[in-house]
Amino acid sequence: MNTIRRANETDIPGILHLLLQVDMVHHNGRPDIFKGPATKYNAEELKEILKKDETPVFVCVNEKEDVLGHAFCIHKQVLGDSVLTDIKTLYIDDICVDETVRGSHIGKSLYDAVVDYAKKNDFYNITLNVWSCNPGAMKFYERLGMVPQKIGMETILKPE
Repeated sequence: MNTIRRANETDIPGILHLLLQVDMVHHNGRPDIFKGPATKYNAEELKEILKKDETPVFVCVNEKEDVLGHAFCIHKQVLGDSVLTDIKTLYIDDICVDETVRGSHIGKSLYDAVVDYAKKNDFYNITLNVWSCNPGAMKFYERLGMVPQKIGMETILKPE
């Protein structure tokens, strides 16, 4: 049986494996932007992230403690802005399910754990960014009930 829990240092090798998978999805979709193979954090950076309350990381592990998925979150709040309200947002910085177990509802379980955490900690909303080169992820988030908040657009000026 799988368990969702806060990540700890023993999970770092499994998290790095998943971060590589995330990078390759993005690299394959936008090699003009994403290097591959690479990870957005190294082991030392992950140790620091895991220590901080404002950057909770959740993992789904099996009974052998293998990391099957992760969700990196960041507490965000703009206070005293002239335009924006002071809402407290939980931003999902990264979410990934190991490609060998996709389709087994681990992603939904991770998202549900994030929602539960956000509700218990009085967040107004949950946000994330998804690249348009990853339509499977966009459909997954829509099935969870997420809706677009804003859309980033670009004009490429220098084709490779």
